[in-house]
Amino acid sequence: MIEVIKKIIVAAFVFCGLCTSAQTSNGKYMVFFKDKKNTVFNPYEYFDAKAIERRLKQGIALCDSTDFPVNDEYIKVVASLADSVSFSSRWFNSLTVYSNEKSLQKILDLPFVKGAETLTEKLIPASNDKDEFKISLDKDQLKLLKDQTERLGISAFREKGINGKGIRIAIFDAGFPSADVNPCFEHIRKENRIIKTFDFGKKKENVFGFSSHGTNVFSCIAGMADTIPIGLASGAEFLLARTENALYEPFGEEENWLAAVEWADKNGADIINSSLGYTVHRYFREDMNGRTSLISRAANMAASKGILVVNAAGNEGESGWKFISTPADADSVLSIGGIDPETDIHISFSSFGPTYDKRLKPNVSAYGSVIAAGKNGLVYTQGTSFASPLVAGFAACAWQSNPHLTNMELFHEIEKSATLFPYFDYAHGYGIPQAEYFMNDSLKDAITKNNTVPTFDISTEGKLIKVSIRDESLGSDSKEKFYYHILNESGTLDEYFVLKVTDRNILELETDKYESGKKLVVFYKGYSNQFEF
Repeated sequence: MIEVIKKIIVAAFVFCGLCTSAQTSNGKYMVFFKDKKNTVFNPYEYFDAKAIERRLKQGIALCDSTDFPVNDEYIKVVASLADSVSFSSRWFNSLTVYSNEKSLQKILDLPFVKGAETLTEKLIPASNDKDEFKISLDKDQLKLLKDQTERLGISAFREKGINGKGIRIAIFDAGFPSADVNPCFEHIRKENRIIKTFDFGKKKENVFGFSSHGTNVFSCIAGMADTIPIGLASGAEFLLARTENALYEPFGEEENWLAAVEWADKNGADIINSSLGYTVHRYFREDMNGRTSLISRAANMAASKGILVVNAAGNEGESGWKFISTPADADSVLSIGGIDPETDIHISFSSFGPTYDKRLKPNVSAYGSVIAAGKNGLVYTQGTSFASPLVAGFAACAWQSNPHLTNMELFHEIEKSATLFPYFDYAHGYGIPQAEYFMNDSLKDAITKNNTVPTFDISTEGKLIKVSIRDESLGSDSKEKFYYHILNESGTLDEYFVLKVTDRNILELETDKYESGKKLVVFYKGYSNQFEF
């Protein structure tokens, strides 16, 4: 117990930077309880009908122990010892408290208390946007607006009348100014498809103010610029949650994300889009393992309840951190990287995978530079913040077209639909999801079985491996790239590359530079093949 309290207090000093005395300074902690004795739960009174529908559809129990409330007596006793209390989590059987070291020790000594973790984190927004500005779209900007959804294949969905109808999406962000009056959301307001809103910082329902980041994100899921879609799911329903007090202030709160995810579950969310993340200011690189952070654990629990969680990979690609943020590291989170619309490959700022324990991240990618709705007009903005909602909207359409899928089945089908599948790397994941995959059974079968038309040949000559592009596959499209990686026996990548195709003889490797058992895996124009050393 003493070691636990020491670790908590050290963390409070390091991360909060506010403590002057371990006996008098206050920290923010999540206190965990050992059980839920003497609590009762009626799912039909607690859940929205849509939440019950989601669980029954996916065969998920309505009375899971994690849904039971926290014991009221435990809360009262802890509240009497702490300076103040905040959010109680059913999923984690916990209570957030403000307390000094002496009081925290008394709380930890209670027979029904299991332990505590420090809160108060620094938020890293997954956006590179500085100041919002008005624009009138020139030719290139209009092209980008159309391409950001066309690159995901929106036409294939629209031809079948698919627009996300019947799917409920929760958005966690820092504010949604003008979304209640902005013409880009008029089609949603007219049909009363903003179902609920809540500001978890101010504990009230109004979210239509503060940072415009959430408005940008919302539009990349469902906005319409007159007749041109900004996102794919213009027919979906929405839950809007303000989870951060101010996107550009020094400190944000992980607690709000935890509260919002339980709120989203209760109110029937099918999909959660989160374009927020935490990295160096709270965690170390080794913590990006999908198990350490509270929000990764919460995101995985949301997935266990049938929700598809979509999260931006982060914008650390050019920073000292470089790798993905949390909760994008969570195993059951569909993590989204950014693509440069000009090159159709990884955009420089998009965070890289894998996770610290070598799992594939990001899972898929979408445009990291977009046209979005701002407070007073359309804006050009950048960040994986906007790649994530583009894929969240895509997911809503894919689910509408395949309602029999569970959330995790949908997760993997989205991966299979992507432009590089079955090839992958730690910059693009499996590539950019494609709507046609969900609309065309023969295409789905060909991709799944890798029965695509060969576009290159792999041959050996002495100690050389040679890859040559077939004549009929050579083209002038500058966006067509050649991908290859070296896969080791554990299934992870030692290295990976993207090459521009300039002539038929694209690659030569010396076999004696690679250990036996490793594989060269190559992808070009929908076709993948491999060579084992």
